[in-house]
This record gives sequence, structure tokens and C-alpha cells, in this order.
Amino acid sequence: MRSKLFLWVAATALLTSTLISAKSMSTYFLYVGTYGEGIYGYRYSPDTGQLDSMGVVVKISAPSFLTSDRGYHNLYAVSEATHGNGAVAGFSINRGTGALTELNSLSSEGTSPCHLALDLTGKILVAANYGTGSVPVYPVESGGKLGAMATLLTAEGSSVNPKRQKGPHAHQTVVSSDNKFLYVPDLGLDQIRIYRLDPAAHKVTPNDPPFAKLPAGYGPRHMVVSPNGKFAYVVNELKSFVTAFSRNSSTGALEEFQNASTLPEGYSGPENNPAEILIDKAGKHIYASNRGAGSIAVFSIDSGTGKLTQVQVAEVGTIPRGVEIDPTGRVLFAGDQKGNRFATFTIDPASGKLTPTGKTYDIPTPVAFYFVPASK
Repeated sequence: MRSKLFLWVAATALLTSTLISAKSMSTYFLYVGTYGEGIYGYRYSPDTGQLDSMGVVVKISAPSFLTSDRGYHNLYAVSEATHGNGAVAGFSINRGTGALTELNSLSSEGTSPCHLALDLTGKILVAANYGTGSVPVYPVESGGKLGAMATLLTAEGSSVNPKRQKGPHAHQTVVSSDNKFLYVPDLGLDQIRIYRLDPAAHKVTPNDPPFAKLPAGYGPRHMVVSPNGKFAYVVNELKSFVTAFSRNSSTGALEEFQNASTLPEGYSGPENNPAEILIDKAGKHIYASNRGAGSIAVFSIDSGTGKLTQVQVAEVGTIPRGVEIDPTGRVLFAGDQKGNRFATFTIDPASGKLTPTGKTYDIPTPVAFYFVPASK
């Protein structure tokens, strides 16, 4: 009896070990959006940090931001034309090989589309036209193709910076975790525009309140919402601050309560223009990239108040525009747009601080990173 029990325990332990090992050995496709000729691909093994280049996996002009449906069936990209209308495109994903096959491409009915997002049901796709400030809304058809544009949300106005804020400049589309609201940071208006989502009807309509205001001249660029939905954090491009808001989950309203610098105290370096903001899955840390300073600011988040405390400003490169955390939460990828490369950094789980791995990867003008799990 003891012998049988021992064998059963040993077999169970072996099976458990095998399952854990299999889980830890999951691989991903990393797609990198660029300002170049297309989307680049890599096969990524988190256990070893190994990245194997696949080169250009699909040609598309200036695919500066990427997203996918929640099931990773299709990948979507903007095509950031600065003269004439830009475009949005959809691609089916072969999760065995990483290959992308175009589904269709449609005009964004505006210039410089720089961001896009799907609602959580995958029924509508929204994009941000930076140049014209408009937000096109598309139904997503069966199979992932984009249907004819349902709505083009426009805005009017200006703010205090005569060079950068003569009109609206939608910079991002952020869907709330309850799938009820769409937030659009508008650099030109110093506003976070707020809309109501009705995915089943393919409708996006102005919210009440219709926006949240930021300090004049800050130029809000990108935004993240805390996992519990209570707080929102906006990185500003024209002033080097992350603005923190409390969020009303019923009305979608945002109320500012803090502005935290993305630069170290006494900074006297080049002019700085923050770009990207991330929040970890646990909602404990914020990361904000500084392009002029060539760094990433790391903040801890007070779980009760949502207040930020700067814990590190890590040097990363000349123009760290796009940054992303890998699916394990252990590694941060930072693109150096000017240096034509990206680098990786390990993340300390307790402090959130970054440590360079020493590994860099050559690629033309990297802008955005997107991970898709490979099928086994």
C-alpha cells in the first residue's frame, strides 16, 4: 500500500512539474509597429528572453500602433499618413507561424491616425486621427473585417500653445474596463474627451460630462485606467507630468487630484516630450517614457488614494517613444525611435524599478509593441 501511495505521489508531482514547465515555456509572437515599411515580427520566449526575428511580416505604411481582439484572432493597425487621409487595417493572425494576412483596409477620414482600440466585445473599432482630431468608429464584421465607418466623432477648439494647440488633436482611444466609456486624450484641447459606448448598436455618443479638463498647455497624450477602475493616469506631452484622476464608474467623470513630474528633481537636460504610459497588471506601478530626456519614470501607486510617488528615472535611450510590459510582467520593452533599436529591462516585482538586460535589437523606427500568444 505504501509503495502504491509513493508511486501515486511521485507521478502526481511529475505531472504537476510537467504542467508548470509547459506553462512557463509558453511562447509569443511580438509584433512591432514602426514608422517604416511594415510590421516586424519576433518569436519570444519569456523563460529565456530569447527573441528570434521574423523580419517584416506584413507591409503597410507607418503602422504606428497595433491592437487585437481578445481572442487574438485578428490584428489591427493604423497607417499614419500625414498628408491626405490615413487608414486602418485588419489582419488575420496565424498563431502557428505568426504570419499576418490582410482582411481589409479603410480610410480613417482624417490625417495622422496614431492609435486605435476595440471595445471589449470586439464589435466596434475606434481610432484617433491626430492631425484632424476626429475619431472614426467602425463596426467589426464576422471574421474580423472592418465594416463601413458608422460615425466620425469631431471636436472644435484650441488651447494656449500657439504651435501645438491650434485645434483638436486626438491622440488615443481608451475603452473603460466595464466597456461603457471611451476616453480620448486630446493634446490640442487640453481635454480628455468622454463618450458613451453602445457596442451592440455600433454607437459612440458624447457623454455627460463630455470631457475632463487638464491644466492649460499640458497637452494630454496617453492614458491608463487602474485595474480597479477607480483611478486614471494621463501622461502629458507638452509638460512633463503624469496627471492623476479619480474616476466615477457610474458617470465616467474624471476629477484631477495630482500632477507628478516624469523628470528627476533639478533636471536641466534637453527639452522633454513624454510619450507612453503603462500600468502593471497589479495596479502597483506606473511607467512613463521621456523622449527628450531618454528615460522612463517609474512611480509607485498608493492603493488607497491612487497617489503617485516617483521611485526611479531609468536611462534607456535617445527617443523612448513606445514601451510595453511583456505578458509575464517581468520585462519591459522600450523602443528607441531615433536610434532604430529597442532594448529590454527586467522589472523588480516589489519596487517596480527597471534594470537593463544589456540586450538591444536593431529595427527601423520602432513605435509600438504587441504580444500575441503562439498556439502550441
